[in-house]
Amino acid sequence: MSENEKDLLLEKVMLEYGDQLARLAYSYVKEQEIAKDLVQNTFEKCYTKLENFRHESTIKTWLYRITINECKDYLKSWSYKKSRMMELYSANKNISLSSEEEAMEKWEKGRVKSTIFTLPPKYREMIFLYYYEELTMEEIAELLGLSISTVKTRISRGRERLKLEMERNKIYEQ
Repeated sequence: MSENEKDLLLEKVMLEYGDQLARLAYSYVKEQEIAKDLVQNTFEKCYTKLENFRHESTIKTWLYRITINECKDYLKSWSYKKSRMMELYSANKNISLSSEEEAMEKWEKGRVKSTIFTLPPKYREMIFLYYYEELTMEEIAELLGLSISTVKTRISRGRERLKLEMERNKIYEQ
């Protein structure tokens, strides 16, 4: 594959999948700028490893797998652990937002989205990939290296937990 062909293909996948990958990364790291950096890393890896792509899956699935691995590597990294320690330290110093700022922040984030982020990662991941990214159960199984029955179970349990949390938080009650 020539450099020009690689450039054109990379440009195409960036336009087609960039936003989806950013949302996926955000679902893991919960910070927009870091999510964007991780997606940038994904595209760099895509470009350098494009000739090794075996076409055993779709390019979308391959990019999702790279993004998930980037996110998991970041969450294991020293820089992430250091930033989390700083957040905890700041929280312990009783640095708080005003009531108005807290209300605006809660409103901005959205209650359902916030509730999804309270789910354990294995359920949050399933809910996000299935409902927001609209991947099939088969695609999720392939992407994460899980059996389809495991994916079905996690989606079902994730839905149940999400429903309970939403009822508890009085979201969408009539």
